[in-house]
Amino acid sequence: MATAAPEEEVVAEEPKKKKPIVLIIGGVVGLIVLIVGIVLGTLFFTGYFNPKPPVDPEAAAEAADGHGGGHGDGHGDKKGDGKPSKKAKDSPELTRFEYTYMQIEREFLVNVSGSKKVMSVQIAVMTHYDDRVFENVKKHDFAIRSAVMDVMRLTTDADLVKPDFRKELAAKIRDAINTLLEKYEDFGGIEEIHFTNFIVQ
Repeated sequence: MATAAPEEEVVAEEPKKKKPIVLIIGGVVGLIVLIVGIVLGTLFFTGYFNPKPPVDPEAAAEAADGHGGGHGDGHGDKKGDGKPSKKAKDSPELTRFEYTYMQIEREFLVNVSGSKKVMSVQIAVMTHYDDRVFENVKKHDFAIRSAVMDVMRLTTDADLVKPDFRKELAAKIRDAINTLLEKYEDFGGIEEIHFTNFIVQ
């Protein structure tokens, strides 16, 4: 009696596992996304994506030529020479400069020339340069007070009745302060003088 051949066991091959490859690819993609996120976050927080301020073509040309904004009246805008620089305003349409003011604390009191009248004024100085101008004004307070009072002492009764007397006096005071600052600091920077109190009696 013939014996039947034993049935061969048919074993189906299990498909190879692909999970480790998927995990590796997922990990690499996740790492790339993380690195890109860190780079973009760093650029964002350092202001890389902020809009650049508009450039004034005249100022850029002057800076390239090595000339500041000097107009012969004590104004300078050179960089890197120790002189104050202009303070720019944030303005989308054009470059504007920020004007800052400082009140000189004590009043100026002088006799009107050839008269019994007394003139008492308080002034504020204005500049569009940085705070070094005000630091120089404070530093040379005594010399500035003397120069301003010398200008005021030249006032006569006839000057007091002129329609533009205060404007003319403010311009003379500005020029005197700038001349003095140029002498001691090589830079003036005072743009305007404003009277915050003006009494003649």
